[in-house]
Amino acid sequence: MTKLYSNENFDFQVVTALRSCGYDVLTAFQAGNANQRIPDDQVLAFATASNRALLTFNRLDFFGLHRSNPNHCGIIACTYDNNFTALAERIRHAIEREQYVLAGKLIRIYKP
Repeated sequence: MTKLYSNENFDFQVVTALRSCGYDVLTAFQAGNANQRIPDDQVLAFATASNRALLTFNRLDFFGLHRSNPNHCGIIACTYDNNFTALAERIRHAIEREQYVLAGKLIRIYKP
């Protein structure tokens, strides 16, 4: 199954819901990368070096990073939704649509 890395702005309740679906999700906090003002390009580099697709609400910055260097394990950029279970389901469906292959892809998840 696809491994994921949530940057520090990503909601932990969504992480919990994804884990309950069987996803291996490493958080920035668990990786020791929280509250350090790590630049976005380094966040993406960490996710890539860890062989994980990045989960983020920071859409615009990561759209630009994807355009400048699509050599990563995937970016899943979401609009915020306080229905955490529904957001996790949209993420799960998007990953399944890509047949679990996210390398070099930018996946956009919008709130309906």
